[in-house]
Amino acid sequence: TKMWNKPPVLKKTIKAKATTNINTRKASDIELLTVLFLKSLAEEAKTKAFEEKSATIRPEHVRNVAKVS
Repeated sequence: TKMWNKPPVLKKTIKAKATTNINTRKASDIELLTVLFLKSLAEEAKTKAFEEKSATIRPEHVRNVAKVS
């Protein structure tokens, strides 16, 4: 049997896994931050609608909370 220092197939696999994990991690972080932002925005819009004694959350409640005119 012949001994290799670094098998080329294994090196290529490790390199491919490293890049895909990094890209997946970034995408999942962005998705998590987006979900957290939307959740907090929805909670604040719900509070704003409750303050105005409204039964439904309307677009103006979200705009007021997000400070967008």
